[in-house]
Amino acid sequence: MDHDALNRLQWRCTRRALLELDLILGKFLVEDFPKLNDAQAEVFAVLADMEDHDLWPMVNGTEVCEDAQQAEIIAMLRKSEVRRPQ
Repeated sequence: MDHDALNRLQWRCTRRALLELDLILGKFLVEDFPKLNDAQAEVFAVLADMEDHDLWPMVNGTEVCEDAQQAEIIAMLRKSEVRRPQ
């Protein structure tokens, strides 16, 4: 991902209407996004484009994500959220 695309993704991750998603997506972008392969990075970008009211229920576990690729990234988001900083 080029520098401009990464900046746009960072903007989408940290300028959310829902503070919880700001924190989760922003942390994931810094700590885990660099470890993703290209396909996973694309799926994360799609999730970052989702509206908060659609994304939050999947991230917090009140709704099941039907898309297997998105479910994989959402599981990573959940794991990232609960991990303590080192």
